[in-house]
Amino acid sequence: MTRILGLSGSLRKASFNAGLLRAAAELTPEGATLTIASIAGVPLYNGDDEAANGTPAPVQALRDQLAEADGLLLASPEYNNGIPGVFKNAIDWMASGKGADVFVGKPVAVIGASPMAFGTVLAQDQWLPVLRTLKTRPWFEGRLMVGRARDLFDAEGNLTDEATRDRLTAFVEGFVASI
Repeated sequence: MTRILGLSGSLRKASFNAGLLRAAAELTPEGATLTIASIAGVPLYNGDDEAANGTPAPVQALRDQLAEADGLLLASPEYNNGIPGVFKNAIDWMASGKGADVFVGKPVAVIGASPMAFGTVLAQDQWLPVLRTLKTRPWFEGRLMVGRARDLFDAEGNLTDEATRDRLTAFVEGFVASI
């Protein structure tokens, strides 16, 4: 059984990216599971706090989940043409201190949805140096950027567009096969 950990970089309840990740979990092929974890509760990174108090419980929980997973799927919004600070902060915490090597060699794929026409192309590009630095194994065979998301998701953030669901299915199947 291939186990994938999914993380959304948005904290918004009706987030397009959380919805994209939920749809990915529904569309994960037989023989694989996609478990969604949350970055909510991860404090702002502060090395002094880490030295004094160790790893915060929400960060340790994410690290433990990643250690158990065979792959990582990031659903990244794009804020002001870049990676959301809250998402980068969570990854920075996970990559700090004891246990930070959990990313090394881990297959990682990035998807994203945005109200803008070009989707999350710039944020996805900005993840590449981060993933390289963490020594992950980025999956480059597929790319999924969902633009004009307001037309493709309902008010609760659920993906309703069948063509996008088909693209997402192919993406997830390809990522699972690569693991």
